[in-house]
Amino acid sequence: MVVVVAISNIIGSGVYKKIAPMAGALHSSGWVLLCWVLGGIISLFGALSNAEVAGLLADTGGEYVYYKKIYNRFFSFIFGWSLFSVIQTASISSLAYIFAQSLNSIVHLPPVLTSLEGFNIGGIFYPFADFTIKITAILLIIILTWINSRGIKTGAGLSTAILSLVVLGILTIVVFGMSSNEAHISNALSLKTTTSTPVGFSAVFTAMLAAFWAYQGWAVVGYIGGEVKNPNRNIPLGIATGVFIVIALYLLINITYLSLLPITKLEQVYQSQNSIAAVEAVKVFWGSKGVLFISALIALTTLGSTHATILVSCRPYYAMAREGFFFSPVGKLNKAHAPANSLWYQGVWACLLVLSGSFDQLTDMIIFAVFIYYGATALGVFILRKKMPDAPRPYRVWGYPLVPAIVIIFSAVLFINTIFARPREAAIGMVLMLTGVPLYFWFLRRRM
Repeated sequence: MVVVVAISNIIGSGVYKKIAPMAGALHSSGWVLLCWVLGGIISLFGALSNAEVAGLLADTGGEYVYYKKIYNRFFSFIFGWSLFSVIQTASISSLAYIFAQSLNSIVHLPPVLTSLEGFNIGGIFYPFADFTIKITAILLIIILTWINSRGIKTGAGLSTAILSLVVLGILTIVVFGMSSNEAHISNALSLKTTTSTPVGFSAVFTAMLAAFWAYQGWAVVGYIGGEVKNPNRNIPLGIATGVFIVIALYLLINITYLSLLPITKLEQVYQSQNSIAAVEAVKVFWGSKGVLFISALIALTTLGSTHATILVSCRPYYAMAREGFFFSPVGKLNKAHAPANSLWYQGVWACLLVLSGSFDQLTDMIIFAVFIYYGATALGVFILRKKMPDAPRPYRVWGYPLVPAIVIIFSAVLFINTIFARPREAAIGMVLMLTGVPLYFWFLRRRM
């Protein structure tokens, strides 16, 4: 189950969409592929660092529980609030949004409230723009939240079934795409840029924001630590195995895209904002008949990823509420022993985020926030080695101390680069996280 949850939470819309913004930033097929490889390596290093901490401290709540022992209760709370305010709920929102877009391309949903499309809040938020897509995404979140309130076994069973179909669909694209006459693997390996200028440092990190969205999600396995058999062994093993499998799949599918589509075409896809790279790639070897297949696959993938994210994300809020550091109803289980109230609080906020922003804005905001904590977890490897040197560790991070040190340095550089490259997304993400500061002291007073 652990490997299924890990892979289901990672594979989402990024595998189909994010190669286009990467092409727009780098202007080179070879550099795009290098960034996918580098993103996979950094993600793997982060997963291995997380695995040591998870193996030592495994419990329901994931990093929320770990950070209390590594740092302090305040930092732990800010992390938990960040999950609720932006990281996990925005992940649910963006995945549900792409599911709705894909469903609309298949069945052509009727327009809703088009007369209110121009309504805005401060010229920033347009809640009724693309309202047909947004209301479909909201309905998906509500339905999947209800399914997960029936218990973890019900949720995990659905994840396994969906994941099997998704992997089969991705491998189908790889096999048929790479065996077609239109595929030229040399295109995927070219380091030449369409601008005839060298690829800059900032461009690499900006492109990797997109890659990391595709790799994002492996850490959530720790959130269900208390519901996993032998968690100290199975969680580290599940995280590492899941990330290895995803890296292999991503390299295969992106080599296929880059072999079928010239970098100029991917730049056009990015600029249009209405096209999906995977759809354009499938058109090359299957024509318009392939659009239905890829649209259905994207819908299925994002359905599975949305479901898996909802399944695990509510657990930290439950753990926080049990300690008096979240709204008290969230700390209760229903008859199916599922944190139903936590699921519904999460679902309501995710629905509001659907109304607030676009897909790319949400994902850049998520990656900005999440890498703060990836770095904090990697730093925790060093701290725990000093605090608890003799504690049994089912898994010790490979390449210590170099591997966790690389994660820490990379997280810091990506954080700083995002502030300059994506200031709006960084500002929104930071504001949402910092709203947790006064809430912490409010909850603290209530506990006294």
